[in-house]
Parts: sequence; structure tokens; C-alpha cells
Amino acid sequence: MNLEPRPPGLQETARSPHASSRALARSSAGASARPYAASAPYLFLLPYFIVTAVFFLYPLGYATVLAFFQTSGPVRRTFVGLENFSYVLNDPDFYKALWNTLLFAVASLFLQLPLSLGLALLLNARQDRLKGFFRLAIFSPNLVGQVFVGILFAMLFTPQYGLFNKLVFALFNTGLQERWLGDPALVMPAVIIASLWLYVGFNMIYFLAALQNIDQSLLEAARIDGAGAWQRFLNVTLPGIAPVATFVVVTSTIGSFQLFELPYTLLRQGYGPNNSGLTIVGYLYQFAFDGADLGTAAAVGWILTLLILGVSLIQIRLSGTTRKDR
Repeated sequence: MNLEPRPPGLQETARSPHASSRALARSSAGASARPYAASAPYLFLLPYFIVTAVFFLYPLGYATVLAFFQTSGPVRRTFVGLENFSYVLNDPDFYKALWNTLLFAVASLFLQLPLSLGLALLLNARQDRLKGFFRLAIFSPNLVGQVFVGILFAMLFTPQYGLFNKLVFALFNTGLQERWLGDPALVMPAVIIASLWLYVGFNMIYFLAALQNIDQSLLEAARIDGAGAWQRFLNVTLPGIAPVATFVVVTSTIGSFQLFELPYTLLRQGYGPNNSGLTIVGYLYQFAFDGADLGTAAAVGWILTLLILGVSLIQIRLSGTTRKDR
């Protein structure tokens, strides 16, 4: 039986129904998979959105509403409008807490940070193998936390037997019987001294990282041009670490306004004589947990938030790090 081969056109025509059906199936499968592919990134981000909504957005909204109520525990509440804010802004204890907090923040900026920068400059100049050891030794106090440091320094400040009093007596032949935690004038200096041991090494790490990123050719060129150490620091080093310095200043200020655990444990779960160690967060704690007035505590929290926001924006603006010409 002699069969003639079909022309190419007839072969394609014969296969076209099956090919078109397969192409149609592939196109429909691709179209159905396309929405899932587009939503895949959002599925990966969904846990983050849930955690943010549960632990940030909901508490933020609830605290906003709660600030306009006077509460007695978590259930009983009475709407009072802006009376919580008015009460706080007219309470002498709030301004006492604000003064103590500002004093600590100023000490952090003008005492703690210069010490951190000085240590970073010393470590950056060293080229021996002990550099890593000293870096770890100076940073390590930050690993133990504020509660431990508060308990430790409460013993160090003990009259007559405390090591700090013995050190002062050895240097100045006085101060052995000094009651650092019992004298209202010495409570905040004691808190500042304890915080220096805790945070100087922490901020030193930031400054040290910034110093190591400075272009050494600029320092060498300034040295060849006859610039002294102080001139090189002002004209090369300081501009080079300006963004990191701004970050450290802002974060240190925020941390200073959030101070609570260190003075609370240092003063043995109190605020010192005449509230000499009371901070804004400690003032909030009094309303929230000692007085069960969550509404006034929420109002204090919002006042603190606005204070931190205002001070941080001023610091960032004065630093000039947001200018477009930088």
C-alpha cells in the first residue's frame, strides 16, 4: 500500500488541536500561579506585621486612649479628658523628676561621651596585641545590666566600708563616712558615677568603629602639611566621625530620659531622700504600679515621648547631618 507523505502544512494542522490545548493549559496555569507569586513577599512579611500590630500599634493606640481616663487598676476607669496632663504638669514631683533626668542627660553628654571618645582615641592609636583585650575589658561592664550595677555600687558606696569611700579617703584624706545614697545632694552624682562605669565602654565601641573608618591618607596629608594633633582632630577626625557622633549623642540622650533601673536598684527600690533620685520613668512607675493609675501613667508616657522627640530633633538639626550638601 503506497501512502504519500502529507505536506508540512497538513502535519501542523493535524497537531494544532493538541498543541493549542497544551499551550492553553500552560497559560492558564501561569495565570493562576501569578497571584500567588505576587503575594509571596507579603506572606513572608506577615509575621512582622502581626508582631508590630500586637506589640506596638495596639499598645500605642491603647495608651493614647488610656491617657484621657483616670483608672483604678486595669478595669475601672473614668473619663477625665485632659485632667491627667494638667495634673502632671502642675505636680512638683514631676519637675523634680524632670530636673534629675535632665541632670543625668547633661552628665551623659558632657562627661560620659568625652570619656568614651578619649578611650576610643587611645585604643585606636595602639597597635599591639593587647588592643582587643582592653577593648573587651572596657566594654564588658555593659554586659551585666543596670540591675547588677545598681546592686554592686550600692555596696561600693557604703559608708566607712565601701571601696569607693576608701578610694576617696586614700586620695583626699576625707569622705570615708560619706553617705552617698543618704544625702540628697550626692544621690544623683552617685547615679552618674555608676553609669560611667556601665556605659563608657559601650559608647567607646561606636567611636572606635568610626575612627577605624577614617581615611588614613587624610591624616597623613594633614601631618605632612604641619598640622598638629589637635588640628588633625578638629579638621579631619571630628568631621569623619560626625555621623556616628550624632547617633551616639541622640541614643545616649534617649537612654538618659529612659533611666529607671539603675537608680531604682542603687537606692534599694526607692528614689532616695526627698525623691533626689526620682526620674521621669520612675515617676511613671509610681502611678502605674504603686498607685494603679494607668491613665495618669499613660499621660506621663506621652509627655516623655514628646520630650524625647523634641530634644532628638533639635540635636539632629544642630548636628547638620541631615543637610543635603554633606
